[in-house]
Amino acid sequence: MTLTAETKPASKTELATVGGGCFWCTEAVLERVPGVKSVVSGYAGGKNANPTYEEVCTGQTGHAEVIQVEFDPAVVSYEKVLEVFFEAHDPTTLNRQGADEGTQYRSVIYYHNEEQHQAALRAKTAAQAHLSDPIVTEISPLPKFYAAEKYHQDYFVKNPNGQYCAFVIKPKVSKLEKKGVIPKK
Repeated sequence: MTLTAETKPASKTELATVGGGCFWCTEAVLERVPGVKSVVSGYAGGKNANPTYEEVCTGQTGHAEVIQVEFDPAVVSYEKVLEVFFEAHDPTTLNRQGADEGTQYRSVIYYHNEEQHQAALRAKTAAQAHLSDPIVTEISPLPKFYAAEKYHQDYFVKNPNGQYCAFVIKPKVSKLEKKGVIPKK
């Protein structure tokens, strides 16, 4: 096929699946990264099939709140997605981010292939160089991913003035904008 001004090759996208505490927070940050096509909040790593938010919140399912990021590697690398992920949360706290506590809030990278596995190990080592406490981020092969309920998707965009958004997510996004980790809107 000959490319003309009207046709462009289809972009090949990849997936990254990470958990850094509340999925509303990680979604709000990573959806701002240039090259990210979509972010879906969900659950992974537990024993229950088709878990609900209420079940996951009990901490009894083994699932973590995660996001699945579809990105264009021609625009943003998997390594850059992981760099932003490590900046967006505290990877040194076990099963907790801020006031959110429990195994469902653990720091985790679920890799999709061996290339991502190796990149995740390198990203963890690079992030550790800037932290005094040891990183506790789990790095594991992706188990089944379950999309969260519809009302969790694009939560910060849809609820910017909600209490959690105003007091937790908005300051996190602003801090990362000021650091240059994500672009200002």
